[in-house]
Amino acid sequence: MRTVIHPTAIVSPLATLGANVRIGPYCVIGDDVVLGDDCVLHSHVVLEGPSKFGRGNEFYPFAAIGGKTQDLKYQGEPTLLEVGDFNQFRENSTVHRGTHDHTPTRIGSHNLILCYSHIAHDCQLGDHIILSNTVGLAGHVTVEDHAIISGFAAVHQFCRIGKHSIIGGCSKVVQDVPPFMIVDGNPASTRGLNMVGLQRRGFSEDDIKSLKAAYKKLFLKKDGNLAQSISSLKATHDGDTPQVAHLIHFIEESQRGVTR
Repeated sequence: MRTVIHPTAIVSPLATLGANVRIGPYCVIGDDVVLGDDCVLHSHVVLEGPSKFGRGNEFYPFAAIGGKTQDLKYQGEPTLLEVGDFNQFRENSTVHRGTHDHTPTRIGSHNLILCYSHIAHDCQLGDHIILSNTVGLAGHVTVEDHAIISGFAAVHQFCRIGKHSIIGGCSKVVQDVPPFMIVDGNPASTRGLNMVGLQRRGFSEDDIKSLKAAYKKLFLKKDGNLAQSISSLKATHDGDTPQVAHLIHFIEESQRGVTR
C-alpha cells in the first residue's frame, strides 16, 4: 500500500511520513511530526510537534497528541514527545510534550489509551498499559509495564504506578502505587494482590504465593512500620524472589511514599 492522505487533511511540509500511512478527513499534522510506517489517522486528528511516532500507531477522531505543555514554567523552548509502536489513541484523548528539551514525554509500545484520557507533560509510560476512559495523569507521572488504570481515576504529579498493578475506577492516587497490587478508593489504598492479572500474564503459582506473602507482611497491617516490615521480608525466602525483590526496591526508591 502507498500512503493515502484525504484531500481535506492538512499536512505540514515539515512533517515526515513513513510508508503506508493513512490520513483521514480533516486531520492536521503540524511541523516536525515524524510518523512511522503503517500509522492510521481516522479523522479529525491533530498531531503537533516536535513529536516522533513509531510504527502502526492508530489515532481515532478528535485525538489531540503532541500539544504544548500546560506547565506554567514552560518558556517556549523546543520540547518533544516520543511514542513507540502499535499504540491506540481513542477518541478525544490528549497527550502533551515535555516541559524542557531534556525531558520528553515518552510512551512505549502496545498501549491502549481510551476516550478522554489525558497524559500530561513529562510523563513516562512503558508498554502494554491500559488507560481506561477519562483517566487523568498529571505531570511527571511514571507508569510501568502492564499497569491498568480504570475509568475516571486521577493520578497526582510525580507519582509512580508499578508494573502489573491495577487501579480501580474513580480512584484518587496521591502516592506511588506498588507493583502487582490492586489499589482503589478516594484516597486510594492497597486492597490486595492483583491475582487475576498475574494469572492471565503467566505468573507461576510460586511467584503468586511469594507476592501474596509479601502483600500480607507489607500492606495488610496498614498502621505498622513499613521499614520494619521490609526488613523482616528481606530475611525470608520470599524476599529473595525476583518479583518480591522488585516490589521492595520500588518501595525503597519512593519519593512520595507508597499507597497502603
